[in-house]
Amino acid sequence: MECEFPRVNSNKDEIIKYFNETKTIAILGLSPDAAKDSHKVAKYLLEAGYRIIPVYPKEDEILGQKVYRSLLDIDMPVDMVVVFRKPEAVDAVADACIKRGDIKILWTQIGIVNNEAVQRAKDAGISVVQNRCAMVDHRNYMI
Repeated sequence: MECEFPRVNSNKDEIIKYFNETKTIAILGLSPDAAKDSHKVAKYLLEAGYRIIPVYPKEDEILGQKVYRSLLDIDMPVDMVVVFRKPEAVDAVADACIKRGDIKILWTQIGIVNNEAVQRAKDAGISVVQNRCAMVDHRNYMI
């Protein structure tokens, strides 16, 4: 997939609303490596008071939280999904969000754009943020 410009996205006011309404965030691709961006962002969001659910193919625990292998394996409500995966992986993530039925926000981190996938999610009633850092936006808008 070549680089895309995010045609489907949210604005500052919507992002503030999402953070205010969110309690639980699943982080797809949350690395156990503290030097990785996914780990730093998840740790920040955890310390900011959100419940973090790591989704990663290995590990049993990251940041003191139980690790799930997939979004569909999570056995509790999830408000937001933050994606640290390649753009082509967002197709399956969007489908899983739609299938779950409880996801309110699908957020892809900087460099991750998949307009087709997120449009499907948006058409299913899921709010979308693409190509933005959840930690940076939270710091800029919520503190």
